[in-house]
Amino acid sequence: MTNLIEVQVERLALGESTGETPIVLLKEKNGRRVLPIIIGFVEAQSILIALEKVVPPRPLTHDLIKNIVDTLNLKVDRVVINDLKNNTFYARIILKREGERVIYSIDARPSDSIAVALRCGAPIFVADFIFERAGEDNEPV
Repeated sequence: MTNLIEVQVERLALGESTGETPIVLLKEKNGRRVLPIIIGFVEAQSILIALEKVVPPRPLTHDLIKNIVDTLNLKVDRVVINDLKNNTFYARIILKREGERVIYSIDARPSDSIAVALRCGAPIFVADFIFERAGEDNEPV
């Protein structure tokens, strides 16, 4: 069984150092490694909106997903970045309903998963082998 490491969004990076490509940096909650994931501009904006707790006048896509989950009386239990194949990260959004044993596992891009998790207050996890393959030490300089 794969061990999971809880992470938090450390920051979004965008600029000359990233070639103008948005990168979300996930940091171990109880460690110093970071996992950089290249994401799209729309997803970066959505993550930033959630981090800054901005409430848009109309629901954006990730707000809509949260509204659907809430309306169906489900809960985003967690998000898991669970695989890395050919330099592409994969994730699952895990949904549960209170009092039920059924778990729904939905395939999603990590960027969308992170945006939804931030809106729903759900924890984000990364499989340990992904940190071994793609993580970086974030030791202070």
